[in-house]
Order: sequence, then C-alpha cells, then structure tokens
Amino acid sequence: QNLLAEKVEQLMEWSSRRSVIRMNGDKFRRFVKAPPRNYSVIVMFTALQPQRQCSVCRQANEEYQVLANSWRYSSAFSNKLFFTVVDYDEGADVFQQLNMNSAPTFMHFPPKGKPKRADTFDLQRIGFAAEQLAKWIADRTDVHIRVFRPPNYSGTIALALLVSLVGGLLYLRRNNLEFIYNKTGWAMAALCVVFAMTSGQMWNHIRGPPYAHKNPQNGQVSYIHGSSQAQFVAESHIILLLNAAITMGMVLLNEAATSKGDVGKRRIICLVGLGLVVFFFSFLLSIFRSKYHGYPY
Repeated sequence: QNLLAEKVEQLMEWSSRRSVIRMNGDKFRRFVKAPPRNYSVIVMFTALQPQRQCSVCRQANEEYQVLANSWRYSSAFSNKLFFTVVDYDEGADVFQQLNMNSAPTFMHFPPKGKPKRADTFDLQRIGFAAEQLAKWIADRTDVHIRVFRPPNYSGTIALALLVSLVGGLLYLRRNNLEFIYNKTGWAMAALCVVFAMTSGQMWNHIRGPPYAHKNPQNGQVSYIHGSSQAQFVAESHIILLLNAAITMGMVLLNEAATSKGDVGKRRIICLVGLGLVVFFFSFLLSIFRSKYHGYPY
C-alpha cells in the first residue's frame, strides 16, 4: 500500500506540472507496467525529434495535449487516469519490449491485467482527433472527458479578410458589375466545391486523419491508405487533382465537338481531351482497386 501511495503521489505531482507526463524506459516499467496499480494510464508512443521527420507525430501530439489539458483542468480530474508519452529517442527499449514498429500509437494500460486488443487505439481507421480519443477512453475506463479547445481566431480573421476583399472589389467595380453574371466564373467556383466534397475534405474535417504515413522501419511514406474505411489527407488531395484532370479532359472533348474552328486543331483538342480522360480515370480506378481489393475492381 505504501508503494502504491508513493506511485500515485509522484504521478499527481508530475501531472500538476504538466498534463502529459514524459517517460523513459525506467519510468514506464515502474509506473505503467509494474504492479501495484489502481489507476489507468494512457500512453502515446511517438517520435517527436526533428530528425525523425514525423509530421503525423506532431499533429497527433497537439490533439493529445488538448485532450490531456481538458482532463487536467476539468472538475472531474482525479488520480484514476494519467496521460503519458514515450518518445522513441528516450525509450527505444520500450518500443522493442512491446514489439512496436510504428508511431504514433496510443495504448491504454488498465489498473489490473495486461492491455487487450481494444486497448490499442485504431488510429488508422478513426484518426487522432481529441474527441475521438476521448470517446475511446470513455469506453475503456468509464472516464468521460469533455474536450475544451483553446480559442482559434484564424478562421474568423480569414473570413473577415475574404468579406473585406469581396466588398472592396465590388465597391471598386460598382459601375461595372457584369463580371458577376460571368457563367464561366460561376462554373469554376462550383467545380471547386464539387472537387473538394468528392475528394473527401469533409471526412478529413470530421475525422482528422494524418496527412500521410511514414514507416519507421524503412522510411517509406504512404499517401494512399490501404483500407476502404479510411484515408489520408494527401490521398484526398490526389483524388481532387485526378477529378480535376478528368473534368478538363471532358471539357476539351466538348470543345472539340461543339466549336467550329479548324478541323486539324479540333482533332488535336479531341485527342488531348481523350488522353486526359483515359489516363487519369484509369489512375483513379487503380487507386480504388488498391483500397477495395475486390469487386468491381
């Protein structure tokens, strides 16, 4: 009992200084792995050093800090749950001990027994948004954390600048507003919205997936997620560009069919448009085939 009281007291002291407790191999084995324990520990295994070039780790760490601060400064804060982090450069032996070969990874270590499969957060499928982490923690520990994010005025400032820019443009062109009725301009704006929505930008906004995934063993970066249930941010950008290229090809085909210019020039436009559609649509299908692994690909 004295040993348990000392461990809890030490963890509470560290938590009072910093919401996320940094741990090396010795601290991890003593406070997370070794009994006695009557508290749950959430551990983020990561690689935050600049030489590791893990941008996903930095993004996940920001969300993890938001979640830990929300717990630390909530009225429900207690000694039943602690947030910790093990960096590869400070605890490589822990990574080896757990046979862990990727980062970031979130694990829950329960008060009794060993972690089960569900105690490892499914980051690839769910993303690492603080709200998703909080929901997972509630399922594993019955501790409900209400996420409080620091105020971010960048969106408001950007909107104000956009409104000011549009208002200024309309004021300067107040005597000639024919450009408002330009169908080509409205068509381009509509296509931008369509490309953004069909490429999965809304899914990215809701789930908060990583931009890409870097294999820590061989350094290979994956921009396309291997499952049909998830995607990377880079993947949505690739899909957006492919859809734009296919649309450009269709526009050129339509131009070649409807214009009344030189036949040779129309033939060249037709071939270019057809090439764009065939090549980039085939590329798009190959991406879906790599994600679905079956019918109809």
